[in-house]
Amino acid sequence: MKNSILLKTVFLILFSAIIVNAQNKSTGKIDSVKTYLLKKIVVTATRTAVPEYELASSISIIDSSTIENSNSSTVLELLQSQYGLSVSHQGGRGSISQVYLRGGNPDFTLVQVDGIEMNMPNDINNTFDFTDLSVDNISRIEILRGAQSTLYGSNAISGVINIITKKGSGKPKLNLSLEGGSYNSYKGLALFSGSVRNFNYSLSLSREKTDGFSSADVRFGNKERDGSARYNINSRIGFTLNNNFNIDLFIHFTKAKSALDQFGGKFGDDPTYIYNLEQGAYKLRGKLLLLNGKWEQTVSVSLLKNLRRYNFNNTSARSRSFYDGRRVKFAWQNNFNLKNNLVSIGAETGVESANSDYFYLGKYSGAVPFISPFPKKTLRSTGVYLQDQIKLGGGFFASGGLRFDTHEYFASVLTFRIAPAYIIWQTGTKIKFTYGTGFKAPSLTNLFDQSFGNPNLNPERSRSWDAGIEQYFFNYKYMVGVTYFNNTFDNLFGFSSNFKVFNIKKARSEGVEFYMTFNPGDKFVISANYTYTISKDESGSKSISLLRRPENKASFTFNYNITGNTNLNLQVNYSGISYDNDFSSFPAKRVVLKSHTIINAAASYNLFNNIKLYGRIVNLLNTDYEEVFGYGTARRSAYMGIKFNL
Repeated sequence: MKNSILLKTVFLILFSAIIVNAQNKSTGKIDSVKTYLLKKIVVTATRTAVPEYELASSISIIDSSTIENSNSSTVLELLQSQYGLSVSHQGGRGSISQVYLRGGNPDFTLVQVDGIEMNMPNDINNTFDFTDLSVDNISRIEILRGAQSTLYGSNAISGVINIITKKGSGKPKLNLSLEGGSYNSYKGLALFSGSVRNFNYSLSLSREKTDGFSSADVRFGNKERDGSARYNINSRIGFTLNNNFNIDLFIHFTKAKSALDQFGGKFGDDPTYIYNLEQGAYKLRGKLLLLNGKWEQTVSVSLLKNLRRYNFNNTSARSRSFYDGRRVKFAWQNNFNLKNNLVSIGAETGVESANSDYFYLGKYSGAVPFISPFPKKTLRSTGVYLQDQIKLGGGFFASGGLRFDTHEYFASVLTFRIAPAYIIWQTGTKIKFTYGTGFKAPSLTNLFDQSFGNPNLNPERSRSWDAGIEQYFFNYKYMVGVTYFNNTFDNLFGFSSNFKVFNIKKARSEGVEFYMTFNPGDKFVISANYTYTISKDESGSKSISLLRRPENKASFTFNYNITGNTNLNLQVNYSGISYDNDFSSFPAKRVVLKSHTIINAAASYNLFNNIKLYGRIVNLLNTDYEEVFGYGTARRSAYMGIKFNL
């Protein structure tokens, strides 16, 4: 309670300080701020293209220039510098990698690629694993915080991460890149894009491989390297029939093979443990404009197919397992552009299916095999939603919506959300507030697993609100913002005394996010953020901190374009102490993960007009740290590459 009061006090002080400064500024409409903000268009917050300044939602954008300047190879590397968000890896590339948004569980975040829901239907909690998600052909990433079930249905309890790929344009272009570096790593990428009359295309093909390091931490004596390799295909093909109709096809395919370890800590090494992934995500989308653009219809059908295999055969046991998950989804959205209102009416329906097979046999006398088949199960869910976006007087903007969802195995769910924002153009000040509810449907595994499943589960629920202020200075070149957020999670899944899943847990999280950017011109950009988060499990008589969520997290990024040909990028990420469980003992013992600071540096140089040299150093200070107890993390490593633009 004391921490909560302190948190709100700090927020109010910061809020008041910015308000006072804004009131002291000279009047006169700051048109340059408005012009600058008009350039930032956001899709995820309202499922329509809206200027960022009109949104009350807490949203951040990782654009193509940020991706290019950081030389990052994975989406997770880009996300770890964002406020309100922390990440964890259970080892190196190929191991489980997850995101915690505003203190929520990893499965509380909906992940989309070009609007395709990527959360795995064959996972026990429908969580998305970021480990094989590369930055190939990505145009931008939008991170939307807070409960978003009103527009996105299940899984969007903590927020949405939407990844949008590049659209081809102009003359045909071929981009080639080759990269190599530490841990005997290499990557080759080919990107072909362009447009011809009414046809546009963008296709990327990549192959990467690394010998990696031990997933089980080397400080416990583990030495065997856990490498990984993958192929990625990403494609976006579009055809514009006329000014009123266009159609797009999206294809994303990944095939990966990774070595894993049994668990973190002592005796973790297992050179026989292999993980194979084959995943395809496909979407066909059509857009039609009617009534001189006043009525826009979007119709889409998507398919996600996720196949995973795990095998090991070590000195103590052998095992094999297979997981097959699929999701087919149909969506229809209608946008009506009225004078001061944009009304959206939409419907979605989808079918999920999953089946799996698990076999385990210990290598000791009298061992009996453990077999756990999961015959194919399916479920259908349907949702309809209504949203209205309002503009009044050039300074007041608001959106509000309702959604009604039905599900085969539990009662219907009603969610809602309101999000007003007010801009004082004379001072460059924006005040915002949101309140919303969310839900997460139980997975097929939680419903029907023969060991712990419970077909009588109800959905997990959430309530979230936030309030914040953003202030622009010096003709939009400097921006500072602060947001207080509060989330309550009820009806959470937990295990009863007979090891069955029931709705028996609850949790809460709250915190303050502080963020700023300084962009004085073309030469350099500075951004920084700090997040303080209290996240507690309140299921028992005494609340305890949730695992793997640091209370304090901060990031600093500096990008400097020296001559137009040379670019330098520095990123500093600080993570405070957090907690985890040590499962090597029974019952599991709670341990502290130490705070740590990771510095990454990147540079690029345009050797010629069509040839660029680039490189990056990860963990410059060679920090020894943990994100999950007992699992290894990368030490200082360096990578260099070359890009050809033809």
